[in-house]
Parts: sequence; C-alpha cells; structure tokens
Amino acid sequence: MPTLPQSRVLHIDITGHDAPGVTHALASILARSGARILDIGQAVIHDALALGILVELTDEMKSSSLLTELLLEAHQLGVQIRFSAITGEEYQSWVGAQGKGRYLVSVLGPALTAAHLAEVSAIVLKAGLNIDRIDRLSGRTALDAAAGGRVCVELAASGDLGSEDEMRAALLQLTHQHDVDIAFQHDNVYRRNRRLVAFDMDSTLINAEVIDELAKLAGVGEQVQAITESAMRGELDFQASFRKRVSLLKGLPASALQQVVATVPLMDGAERLTSTLRRLGYKTAILSGGFTFVGRELQGRLGIDYLHANELDIAEGTVTGEVRGEIVDGARKAHYLTEIARAEGLSMEQVIAVGDGANDLPMLRQAGLGIAFRAKPLVRQSARQSISTMGLDGILYLLGVRDREALV
Repeated sequence: MPTLPQSRVLHIDITGHDAPGVTHALASILARSGARILDIGQAVIHDALALGILVELTDEMKSSSLLTELLLEAHQLGVQIRFSAITGEEYQSWVGAQGKGRYLVSVLGPALTAAHLAEVSAIVLKAGLNIDRIDRLSGRTALDAAAGGRVCVELAASGDLGSEDEMRAALLQLTHQHDVDIAFQHDNVYRRNRRLVAFDMDSTLINAEVIDELAKLAGVGEQVQAITESAMRGELDFQASFRKRVSLLKGLPASALQQVVATVPLMDGAERLTSTLRRLGYKTAILSGGFTFVGRELQGRLGIDYLHANELDIAEGTVTGEVRGEIVDGARKAHYLTEIARAEGLSMEQVIAVGDGANDLPMLRQAGLGIAFRAKPLVRQSARQSISTMGLDGILYLLGVRDREALV
C-alpha cells in the first residue's frame, strides 16, 4: 500500500478478465469520495482488461476507507487492482511531457510477423520515440495461412524525434527487405481532417495504361509501351514522350476507344475506397496524363467529383495523332490540385494525392499526404508514403479507417 500522506495523486491500475460493469463499479466508489479524475485510459485486448486511473488525493480521501473499498470491489469483480502513489512534482513532470511530438507508424502487408514488429520498434526506439499505443485497424487474421489476408497495425509514438529523414530512410529500407509497407505520419489535426483525394488514373485507379492498350489495337504496342515505361521512370520528358506516343496512334478507328473503356479493369480496392470516401464526405478528383474518354467513364462509375485529363483528337471517325488543348503533365497536375483545394476551401494539408509515375511527383509532394501506389522505384523513394502490398483501399488505413468502418 502506498504512503498516501506524502502523495497528491493516486494511480489506480486495474487488470484482469474484462466484464461489463467494471468501470462503473469502481467509478461509483470513487464518486462517493468526491474524487477528481486527472486522467483515465482503458484497453481491452483479447478480453484482457487494462484500466488506469489517476485521481487527485484530498485529505479526506487519505483518511477514509476508499482504498479498502476499492480492493474489496475488485475482488468481487475478479480483477486485480494496484495502487501507486505519485507526488505533485512527478505529476507536473508528466503534464509537461504532453508537448512532445506525436507520430503514427502504420505497418501494412499480407501478414505481420514478430520480425516486422521487432525491426519497426527498433527504428522507433533509435529515433528517440516511445510507443504509447498499438491498434489493429484490419480485421482479425485467420489461422489458415492459405486463406490469405491483409494486416494493418498502427503504432502511436511520442517523444523528441531526432532526425525524421533518417527514420523515414530506415523504414523505407525495411520495406525493401520484407513484404510490408510502412507509413510514417505526424499525428496532428490535419491527419484527422483531410477532405480531398486526387488520383492519377492509369495504373492507379485502373490496372492498365490506356495509351498502351490503344497502341496494341493500332499495331504499335511494343513501341509505345517502351516509351511509356521510360517516361514513368522519369527517364524522358513527359510532354515530348506523350506527343510521340499519341502520334503513333494516328489512323486508329474511334471505335477502339470504346473497346478499351469496356475492357480496362479497375484497380483492386478502387470501388471500396471511393465509396467509403464518398460516404465520409471526401471530395475526389482524377488528375491524369491519360485520356478524358476513360476518365469520364470512371467519373460516373465511381462518383468522382473532378476530372482533368487529356483530350484525344478525333476527326472523321479516326484518331488524328494529336491532343486537343494543353497536355496534363506533372506541373499541370500540381496546378489543378491547388486549384481544386482552393475551390473547396481546403488547405493543402487536407489534401491527399495518389499516383505511380514520375509525372505524379509534383502533386504527391504538394499534398499533405502523398502516396506512391505500386509505384516505380524512383517515385517510391521520392514520395513520403508508399503502398505496394495491397489494393487501393489500403489507403483507408492511412486515414485511420478500420476494416469494420469501411464499405464492403
């Protein structure tokens, strides 16, 4: 039992098998003593209860039977209770620590191993942070490994971060060694209040490069695909490479466009992500170096609010090999992103951008949350966040959305 007369704060620690009414029963005893609760936290993990309460001790409480009553009630409830005395100085030191930085580390992948957790927590420790809480955002994992699955756990950490760049580099290196993605975010008000998500289209919202599909129908598939891959890796200027690829489509019948629209597949997780975002009140946009004829189809199917893409020129029923208007390259994507955010009355910290190619980097860097999705190595290394191990709806985890909260 603590020596209460020298203490100003009492830490009550309750553990055991969880059951309805534990918090109510103990709080009722404290209420009869007029206790002021300074802090409280509770977690239930696999039916195991951990409840901590800090109460201010008054002279009347120190001379009462409060602790005895709590002990008896805990015994009746079948839980263990432990008391720790805290001095006023210790409490004030704890209060002062609340100004430290707060961060979130999300680990995503098909499975979570002890090695993943050990290596991530080692990086967190080396960076000068302490893990305060761990939450599972994904559904519970089946024992049958053959059933497959996906896992996301979120580590909330606090402390005085040494070098953010070094920590990000260490986490990125870990993703190269294991089949996991790791996101590192500041746990601030913007993380909980983002309102606009802008998507690249080809190889992001859809699992194809439309210009490559058109090129196959035009008989120049290999030639165009080689230029596309080089441009997405950042090896070629996007505008020049785009005009070259479009020129190779000259003479393609306009009917081929609808054929591509009918066969191009959505990226896995796209419908679940966009329907959940819509329900949560997010605005969405397609900012694409691809073509509007596919973008309009996706806009209607997925309920996308804004669309900016390239207009393929058609004359007398055939593709002319030209593009109407200004080409949407990386700079234009960033411009449109800023324009839409301004129209919606949002700060850039409230904006999310998702893409896979080098021409997406300007908008990924501009957004409060830029996500490289199944991206080329250059893009993955340059973006602040990356997802490669699951579908597009894995982005919901980075917003703090649990599986049970997302639309099926």
